Amino acid sequence: MKIQIRFSLLLFGLLACPALWAGPLNVKIIGLKNDNGTVRCGLFNQADGWRDEARALKNVVATAKNNTAVCDFGVVDPGTYALAVFHAEANEHTVSYGFLGKPHQGVGFSNNPSIKFGAPKFSEAEFKISEAPNSQSITIQY
Repeated sequence: MKIQIRFSLLLFGLLACPALWAGPLNVKIIGLKNDNGTVRCGLFNQADGWRDEARALKNVVATAKNNTAVCDFGVVDPGTYALAVFHAEANEHTVSYGFLGKPHQGVGFSNNPSIKFGAPKFSEAEFKISEAPNSQSITIQY
């Protein structure tokens, strides 16, 4: 009887601890036109202010190699997220825009939505994280 109670308490404790259900998130960025500079990746968990680096849940900077980069966000709690990345060829910290709002740098988003007239909405880039390891692949668009 005591063993059953202890086991039940242990099981309840494990189920009640959400950190145990978190999974790692790795993002592969492909299609870089060169290996200059870095790739800046932002992980967002809300639509309000999404794509603003200061409002990101987590930011990662990766080195470009062989026209690819990998942003490792480590363990991320289950939930709904979106990713925004850009190729900072001159190691700049923000995206700069030219005529008609076209970014000077290569940019990309989770789910690889097409970028025609402005950046996608959060809902177009959102994805879910579960307890399993998660990976995303983002193609940079110039």
